[in-house]
Amino acid sequence: MTAASATETVETVFRIESARIIAGVTRIVRDMGIAEELAQDALVAALEQWPESGVPDKPGAWLMATAKHRAIDLVRRKETYARKLAEVGRTLEDMPPPDPADATDPEGIDDDLLRLIFTACHPVLSTQARIALALKLLGGLTTEEIARAFLTSEATVAQRIVRAKRTLAKAGVPFEVPYGAERAARVSSVLEVIYLVFNEGYSATAGDDLVRPALCEDALRLVRVLAGLMPKEPEVHGLAALLEFQASRIAARTGPDGEPVLLADQNRSRWNRMLIRRGIEALERAGHGPYSVQAAIAACHAQAVRYEDTDWATIAALYGRLMTLTPSPVVELNRAVAVSMSEGPAAGLKLVDALADEPALSAYHLLPSVRGDLLERLGRGEEARREFERAASLTRNAPERKLLLERASHSAK
Repeated sequence: MTAASATETVETVFRIESARIIAGVTRIVRDMGIAEELAQDALVAALEQWPESGVPDKPGAWLMATAKHRAIDLVRRKETYARKLAEVGRTLEDMPPPDPADATDPEGIDDDLLRLIFTACHPVLSTQARIALALKLLGGLTTEEIARAFLTSEATVAQRIVRAKRTLAKAGVPFEVPYGAERAARVSSVLEVIYLVFNEGYSATAGDDLVRPALCEDALRLVRVLAGLMPKEPEVHGLAALLEFQASRIAARTGPDGEPVLLADQNRSRWNRMLIRRGIEALERAGHGPYSVQAAIAACHAQAVRYEDTDWATIAALYGRLMTLTPSPVVELNRAVAVSMSEGPAAGLKLVDALADEPALSAYHLLPSVRGDLLERLGRGEEARREFERAASLTRNAPERKLLLERASHSAK
């Protein structure tokens, strides 16, 4: 393996494993900021060693073991190391040096990730700071990706994250999953973070892959754990249902070479029926909040045997209900798509054009993408071509850009 390929492997593995590493180390040092620094130290060690020694058989375990070992070294240097080690039920003698074969317990990983997300969503932070911090630590998203998710600037996101870490450290927020009323008070932020992490995995903001399955799996696992912890919380089940339905389609969303496959062209036999059944079961326990409504929309897609069988009128009505619950230009854009399918492309285009001056959508590639699709369906090929090209210039995801340019070329013919 060349040095360049080893470096690329290190960066890829770290992006996938960083949340688990930070969560596991936070349990030892009880400080998310320090845990993130130690995780970065492990990354540097891998960048130095792997190009020469080769990538270990279990690279994620190697990074975890290295970070934890450095955490123990840090605790050892503290005057209060004995008390801190007792808190995590370990002694220095029990902690082995980094071992590539040291695999972490999956159940412990789930617990640590859940602790991490609840800690990041502590009410001592503003709502925006909670979500930005959790997405950075849990989802491994860059400040650029988080900024695009919030339709805001990178500088604003970076400032929120730095301030959030300082606030948590100063307040001495415990690394734990809260109970009772305190848990209920934080659940809204936690659900939003899980939702955004899944979305980044389902449709990556940037990079060479359309889908990042590891993020989807983490989000799905977390919402299932949360549903077990809060069985009487309807919106938890609503989000669980939504993610089960969405996850059921992941295998069909890309072709053999990783190219995007549009919903109308997906092979529905590849949709995971077990996940769809789980989604239906969760939806039966859901309520009437935003995630539950989105789950109902996803259920309409999941239950249609063919694309032509989709109940677009119901989907449009559900998006209308969602607009009353959480009004946003993105929700309205989705409603426009459903209206175009139930009432025709001209009706959808009218709604899309009404969003043209929305500041939040000025750099949102799906606005010109949807407009291009509607113009193409209306036979206005040259206008559609310009919209697809504009959409391609706005996206940072390589497979998506390629698809949009192909559609632009096709529209011009």
